[in-house]
Amino acid sequence: MKRNLSLWLGLLSFALVPVLAQTPAAPKGPTGKIHGRVTNPTGLPATSGTISLSTNGGSNSKATFTVDAQGDYSGEAAPGIYTLVYRAPDTPPDKVVDQIDDIKVLAGQDTAQDDDMSRKEFIDKNLTSDQKKQLEELKKHNAEALKANAIIAGINADIKASMQDFKDADGAYAAAAQALGAGASRADIDAKEAEIKTAKFSDVETLMLKDTAAKPDASVLWAQLGQAQVGLKKYDDAEASYKKALEVETTAKKPSPMTQGAADAGLGEIYARTGKVAEANAAYDAAVKIYPEGAFTYLRNEAIIFSQVGNGDAQAAAADEAIKADPTQPIPYYLKGQGLIQKASIDPATGKMILPPGCEDAYRKYLELAPNGSFANDVKGILAEATQTHSSSVANSKPKKNK
Repeated sequence: MKRNLSLWLGLLSFALVPVLAQTPAAPKGPTGKIHGRVTNPTGLPATSGTISLSTNGGSNSKATFTVDAQGDYSGEAAPGIYTLVYRAPDTPPDKVVDQIDDIKVLAGQDTAQDDDMSRKEFIDKNLTSDQKKQLEELKKHNAEALKANAIIAGINADIKASMQDFKDADGAYAAAAQALGAGASRADIDAKEAEIKTAKFSDVETLMLKDTAAKPDASVLWAQLGQAQVGLKKYDDAEASYKKALEVETTAKKPSPMTQGAADAGLGEIYARTGKVAEANAAYDAAVKIYPEGAFTYLRNEAIIFSQVGNGDAQAAAADEAIKADPTQPIPYYLKGQGLIQKASIDPATGKMILPPGCEDAYRKYLELAPNGSFANDVKGILAEATQTHSSSVANSKPKKNK
């Protein structure tokens, strides 16, 4: 933009035409309207200056209008035939940058009249050969910049739409229950929830496939693509997308620890869901290292995912790490207890449930931190069973992942 501005100022020095300026008087009687846009020789809107309607070859101003930051002007003048004159803010009062003759303003009508200084007539009259060559180079540069800006604007809109799709996917169960009504069975609600999630994740995948092709050097697009593919259970594709996000980050001028953390955590989720515990732990550890601010969220989600796939040992271990990250949060204690209780046994002599080491402590800490929490009744029931004779098994309630 600095190059653009200096060229434009340079052009002005060659484009000033002397005139005799006069202060315009307010129009009397009927008037007509006029409006338009002022474009400088580079093809971009002028962002300041004035447009005047003059007579006598531009020497007698009858009306003057301000050019706004978008290059637009508008106003009213008495009916007549005028010379339209453009002046930049620093143009001397007795000179003009450009003028266009024979502009008609009609009573009660609105005349559209642009001042396009990229027109051949203006350039041929006011620019030297060197300036014309410089102008052509700048126009090419501006065209490329405008094209890039249009791509960025489209991508930003797609990212916004994707974020809403992810939010809708998180709320899919509630949306399904509402859509089906109070009489719907759990199986029908689950099926509707899956349908909604598939549609939302598919929408994101479509957008991000398009956008990563248009701008492959944007790591956030690859990370969002990976997230959608995980939701669609396309784990091989998701792994490739997350790895691409991390690859792009290695060459970024301004690396994003948050994006890198999200990509590493995404890989951790893939490995956890596909039974690769060691790889999952390593990926989540990498996420915590690169973006410590997200440590608790990453580790809590790791424990939840291991809970969802039924790996109690890995669940309890991940919950322990989440507790270390933030010991004031109740959910990891519940997750730890639920992971450990899978190793509970029944004393054949007394019929009492024997909780494994650490399980009761984890449950009691959950109740201490969240006495009225979502899982408080479940935990109280489990602890009660552990002190009574029975032969029933203990239910294993699993919280949903909450990012």
